[in-house]
Amino acid sequence: MSSLLVTGLVASASSAIQFSELGLSPVALDLGFFQIRWYSLAYIAGIVIGWWYLLKLLDKPGAPMARRHADDFVTWATVGIILGGRLGYVAFYRPDYYMAHPGEIFRLWEGGMSLHGGVLGTILAILLFARRNGLNWLRIHDYIACCAPFGLGFGRLANFINGELWGRPTDVPWAIVFPRADALPRHPSQLYEAGLEGIVLFAILWFAFWRTDARYQPGKLAGLFILFYGLFRFFVEFYREPDEQLVGFAQATGLHMGQWLCVPMILGGLWLVWTARGRRVRVEPTAGDASVS
Repeated sequence: MSSLLVTGLVASASSAIQFSELGLSPVALDLGFFQIRWYSLAYIAGIVIGWWYLLKLLDKPGAPMARRHADDFVTWATVGIILGGRLGYVAFYRPDYYMAHPGEIFRLWEGGMSLHGGVLGTILAILLFARRNGLNWLRIHDYIACCAPFGLGFGRLANFINGELWGRPTDVPWAIVFPRADALPRHPSQLYEAGLEGIVLFAILWFAFWRTDARYQPGKLAGLFILFYGLFRFFVEFYREPDEQLVGFAQATGLHMGQWLCVPMILGGLWLVWTARGRRVRVEPTAGDASVS
């Protein structure tokens, strides 16, 4: 970034939104001896609301599992999200550091989660759960994918409240100065991701499930989720500051680590959507279910 541009951004910082004036705190409830953080609440809310929505989806004809399975899967999903997210962060973003400090890998309260890792952890949980219960793993994946945007959206809002994972310097009217970064106004990229990965992605999957016959084409809903998450994340990364330890990687490769991790997701999502019709299942229609063929 040129010194002239930096000077101009610093000058405009006085008119930018100051994060410190928003009155946000990472701690939702402080009892003195115990703290509840928004980041933890985001995970809990994503899992609980996702479970509630999954039950709504299972009420439709042709569901791949019963309610008792959904209740059991909550535990599997929680373990998959947390372990996958943490181990993904360790492997993708800070492998050298954690190889030197292995005792810190499971210090989750200090932060550090990878959404790509969380997706992989959830996929593994679905595979193991489906195998144990004799269920179609790909169709279960379709239903779980429809619920995932809740957790993604809440997680990004928590990132914003924490004042972390900020965007690149900018002079847009809604730029925010994050004190943990520097004195430059920056894109609130956390909110961009919350909108795209949470609201827009949910709307796409909602329409595909409730207004089309996608749920009878195994892999289509999961493919739409993976495809659009990859596209949205790839796009927002252009406005997001790379992780400090990966600035050199981004400069050397031309893309952020998050973007490289999105490439196989986009390709895999396209393949799942493209081939879904060939895996179509038939379910006996019931009254009011005009989408079955």
